[in-house]
Amino acid sequence: MNPALEKLQPYPFERQRALLRGAQPPGELPHISLSIGEPRHAPPPFVLHALTENLHGLGSYPQTAGTPVLRAAIADWLTRRFGLPQGSMNPDTMVLPVNGTREGLFAFVQCVVDPSQERPRVVMPNPFYQIYEGAALLARAEPYYLSNLGRDSDLAMGDATGAAGTSPGGSHDTTWLPDLQAVPEEVWRQCQLLFLCSPGNPTGTVASIDYLRQAIELADRYDFVIAADECYSEIYRDEDRPPAGLLQAALAAGHHAYERCVVFHSLSKRSSVPGLRSGFVAGDARLIAPFLLYRTYHGCAMPLPTQLASVAAWNDDQHVIENRRLYREKFQKVLPILRQALTLEAPDASFYLWPKVQNDERFTRELFERKHVTVLPGSYIARDTPQGNPGRGRVRISLVATVDECVEAAQRIRDYVSGS
Repeated sequence: MNPALEKLQPYPFERQRALLRGAQPPGELPHISLSIGEPRHAPPPFVLHALTENLHGLGSYPQTAGTPVLRAAIADWLTRRFGLPQGSMNPDTMVLPVNGTREGLFAFVQCVVDPSQERPRVVMPNPFYQIYEGAALLARAEPYYLSNLGRDSDLAMGDATGAAGTSPGGSHDTTWLPDLQAVPEEVWRQCQLLFLCSPGNPTGTVASIDYLRQAIELADRYDFVIAADECYSEIYRDEDRPPAGLLQAALAAGHHAYERCVVFHSLSKRSSVPGLRSGFVAGDARLIAPFLLYRTYHGCAMPLPTQLASVAAWNDDQHVIENRRLYREKFQKVLPILRQALTLEAPDASFYLWPKVQNDERFTRELFERKHVTVLPGSYIARDTPQGNPGRGRVRISLVATVDECVEAAQRIRDYVSGS
């Protein structure tokens, strides 16, 4: 067996199941799950129609590169969403469909990393999406964790249960972006791939064009690739201020061919179809071409009905506006309730809350036992570093349930923290 498999850590939800094993939640309260970032809004009917009306496509092998119409729909969406110059995103050479960002991100690392080089590194945010780490390890690279420690003025408030969060009404001044300047030069010299996640998981922080340009300058200087996980880019608070993307920053830096830059997007969050397993990678054609070759052998072509449903989704923006409205409504209704017990702000983007608690594992288990609500311990999606574990003492709350369920869960969390 591949010895690198022994380096893989249990997935966060395996650890969560072990943590909750034996717990007896109150049976009279229906379970509300806010731990997994799985959108549960109703999928757009026209996307489902495009899927079911084209099931005859299952009678043919799909092409790994996808159909020209799908690649064109993706290129058109990127152009209008991120204000790219017309014609700058070549759908034939710069776009490749993937079966969701999870599959694409993992496979891309296997293609990009050269294990014959001395101590290859993959730099990644911390906390992170654990696929980054697993993909690096299986590619024979060494993860380098760049902690999102933030600047946090939250004041801890405790109670006897250890469930406490932060004092209601307290100040909150946190910037959750990895400090690129904190990476030693030796690490940058060994770096082959930098993962960025904006909007961030779990913090929802959005990287500015200037921040992204700083990363591009480092990639130019030390000759590594940037993979930007932008799967939360379509869930944001201010309709007039959509998050910027790496491709925009590349153009601003004079990289008209998006050199060293690729972005990953998915319909899972944007269109509430996580089970469709549809996304794409786009950017530097010099990276897309060998990745296509890799995927031809990898055997991961997207089924034709999925491609046609994806075309319908990428071509329509109205349903995404409605999707954002629902998340905005959740934040508007949930935050006033939670702020009675926790200090937190709405993130710039994404559907997560990242409140501070005294003990993230105890909070998670006791909340489940007493209120039948599941959240995720922050330490499960982060790694220990010399500066500590940046997820310890926090929990990730995913506002993916219905509006009414999120409100009910917020009330139960408030009551748990207050001891009622």
